[in-house]
Amino acid sequence: MELKSDGFVGVVQSMEGGGAQQNKQQLEQQSDKDGCSLLQHRYPGEFDGIYDRPLACFGCGIGWACFILGFGFPLLWYIATALYFGKYHLKDPRERAGLAASAIAALICSVAALITLVAVHL
Repeated sequence: MELKSDGFVGVVQSMEGGGAQQNKQQLEQQSDKDGCSLLQHRYPGEFDGIYDRPLACFGCGIGWACFILGFGFPLLWYIATALYFGKYHLKDPRERAGLAASAIAALICSVAALITLVAVHL
């Protein structure tokens, strides 16, 4: 079966008989000519919007990084809580869950510290 569209002439074969390997080679050759991949809808380095960029802290976001590291350094939970109540998540909504988790962890840590202090002093 042969497909022709907008200057791209390629033979699309069935998956039987090694057709997939030939098809992959043709796609790679075509992408090398144009400078873009036929498997992606955009050029390399081009972003459609602000949410296409990876999050900070190795892609997990500031909120989740503070949450995880907060088990070793609880002060990070309070920093993330300040970011959460400072509306930092409005810049990138993907940060909301991690910042909220850190705020909840800070609340639990505060309650535990308060109960410990009351128990020690009574």
